[in-house]
Amino acid sequence: MAFLRRSNMAVLCVAFAMAAGLGGCVSPAGPVEAVRFVSPDRASELGRGPIRVVAGEGVDSNALEYRSYAAAVERELERIGYQVLAVGARDGADIQTATVRVERAVLSPVGDDRGPVTVGVGGGTGGFGSGVGVGIGINLGGRPKGEVVTEMFVNIRAGDGTILWEGRASVEAREGSPMAETQLNASKLAQGLFTGFPGESGATISVP
Repeated sequence: MAFLRRSNMAVLCVAFAMAAGLGGCVSPAGPVEAVRFVSPDRASELGRGPIRVVAGEGVDSNALEYRSYAAAVERELERIGYQVLAVGARDGADIQTATVRVERAVLSPVGDDRGPVTVGVGGGTGGFGSGVGVGIGINLGGRPKGEVVTEMFVNIRAGDGTILWEGRASVEAREGSPMAETQLNASKLAQGLFTGFPGESGATISVP
């Protein structure tokens, strides 16, 4: 039995190494940390009816990376009871809008002189609920491996523009590992963000 467990672990390590182009087994991503805020007066409007998903300010809605995160959010919205409209659907008095933006930053290992740098979907200059700027690319070649922190921000507005719900989820993964890539962490972030929707307002949860 012990041999079988070691063999299974070896197979997993090889599979992850092949996916990431690495020579050894990579560490898994940490849990998703999420916090949500719910309108105390209009929470009953959440989780039902038509909804459209749009990109946050400064985010390229045509970018393949953004579309991966948006698709993950759409799947979760459908799961909790919404009717997700096609991309490009117009707003309306009876249509809610989910606005999505994502920020990715590379945290420097101890002893590395890099500061946190935002990369990928859209670089943010503000805090929770603020707009984002244009993402930038950086050359990470030859530098020590750090942690990639990916944050997803979503707010849901009623047809009259009132914010009904907003949430933020984040996950850390070793730079260069499979979970640091868009396709895997998009689903992980969206699932964490919408776990137990709408959630307890202001409470932080940790989702494995």
